[in-house]
Amino acid sequence: MKKTIFLIALHFMFLLGFTQTKLLYNQSLEVYKNKDYKTFLELNKKLDSIRPSHPTFTYNLAAAYSLNQKTDEACKVLNQMVLANNGIAFEEDSDFDFIKNSDGFAKVKELKSIQNKTIETSVFKFSLSQKDLHPEGLLYLDKHKLWLASSIRNKKIVAFDASGVCVDWFTDFSYSVFAFKADVNQKYLWVLSSAIPEMKGFTQDLNGKTEVLKIDIATRKLIKRFFVDGNHVFGDLAVANNGDVYISDSMEPLIYKISNDEIGLWKNFTGTAFNLQGITLNDEQTKLFVADYLNGIMTVSLNDSSKFSWLDFPNTASKKGVDGLVFYKNALIVVQNGIVPIRIVKYNLNKEQNKIVNFTILDNNRTVFNEPALASIYKNKMYFFANSPWKFYDKNAQLDETKVENPKLFELKLD
Repeated sequence: MKKTIFLIALHFMFLLGFTQTKLLYNQSLEVYKNKDYKTFLELNKKLDSIRPSHPTFTYNLAAAYSLNQKTDEACKVLNQMVLANNGIAFEEDSDFDFIKNSDGFAKVKELKSIQNKTIETSVFKFSLSQKDLHPEGLLYLDKHKLWLASSIRNKKIVAFDASGVCVDWFTDFSYSVFAFKADVNQKYLWVLSSAIPEMKGFTQDLNGKTEVLKIDIATRKLIKRFFVDGNHVFGDLAVANNGDVYISDSMEPLIYKISNDEIGLWKNFTGTAFNLQGITLNDEQTKLFVADYLNGIMTVSLNDSSKFSWLDFPNTASKKGVDGLVFYKNALIVVQNGIVPIRIVKYNLNKEQNKIVNFTILDNNRTVFNEPALASIYKNKMYFFANSPWKFYDKNAQLDETKVENPKLFELKLD
C-alpha cells in the first residue's frame, strides 16, 4: 500500500505502546557513546524484535555485531539491509572495520552492486487520460468487456478503453477507493473505500472511517454498504468462489470477512504482523496468502484460521515491502515497492505451498516505477499502474500536480 498509509499505521502503533521503542533507542545511543558495545548489541536486538526491518535499527544491529566481533552475524544483517535498500552507504563506516576484510563483507558489497542492475520484463501499454486520478485498484471483467480502475484522490471508479480514455463508472463513494474484486460469476463488484488525507475533501473527523461496497456490475447499482467501527484502512481483498470476501486492514493487523452479507472480524494478527497489504487465494481455495510490509508473506488456512505460518524466503530475497500480491500457477507474483530499488518478483512455491523454493526478478530498478502498487491478472498476463503518485503529496497531503504524469498501465507476460 502505500508508504503514506504505512507511516500512518506506524504512528498509531507508536501511540498505542511503542514509547518503549524510543526509550530503548535513546539508551542504545548512550551506551554506544560510552563504547559499551555489548549492551549496544542487546538493545538493538530488542529494537529489531519490536520493529523488524527498520532502516536505522537494522543498520545499528549490523554495526553492533561488528563491534562485538561477530562477523557472520554482522554480514547476515548487512545482507538483509542491502536487499531492502541498496542505497545505504556502509562501506566506509568505521563500525565495520573488524569485518571489512572478511569474505562475507565482500559478498555484501557485491550484492549491493548487483541490486543496481536494471531488469525490464513488463511493457508499457498506454496512459490513462485522467492525470490526477491516482489509481490503485485495477481489474478487467471479461464477461463485460470492461476495464476498471479506482481512484485514491477523486473517490471513484472509472472505466477506460484500449486508448486510455476514462469515463466515470461509479462515483457514490465517501472516501478514497482502494482495491476491488468481482465474484467468480462477475455479478457483483466488491469495493474497499477508506478515508485518508490524500483524498479530496478530507477532514480529520473522517480519519479512520471505512466501508465496503457491493455493486451490481451489470446495472451499476449499489446493493449494500458494510461498515466497521474504529480506525481502519481496508487496502486489499480476495473473493472466494463461494462468495466469501476476505479483507486486509492496513491500520491494524486484522482480516475481516464478509459471508452471507454480514461482515465480521475473521483473524487478529496483533503481535504477529505489523502492516497488512496484498491478499490472495490459492487455486484450490484452501489457503489465503497475506502480505505484511515488514515481515513478508504468511499463509492462512481457510478452514482453520488458527493454522498460519510465515513463508520461508531465500537468503537472497527480501521479505520487506510487499504490496501487490497475486497467485499464479503455484507462484506468488509480488510488487515490492517498500524496498530500494522497487522490484516485481515471481516467488515459486513448493507443493505444500508453505515455502518459497526459488524466485525470479521480473522487473528491477526501472526509473518509470514510481511507484507500482496493486496488480491484477487476466489470463496469463499481469497488469498494474507503474507510477502511483504517492510521493508527490506534501506534508499536508496536497498533490503537486506539476510533478504528476498520467497513470501508465504496464503488462507483464507470466508464461
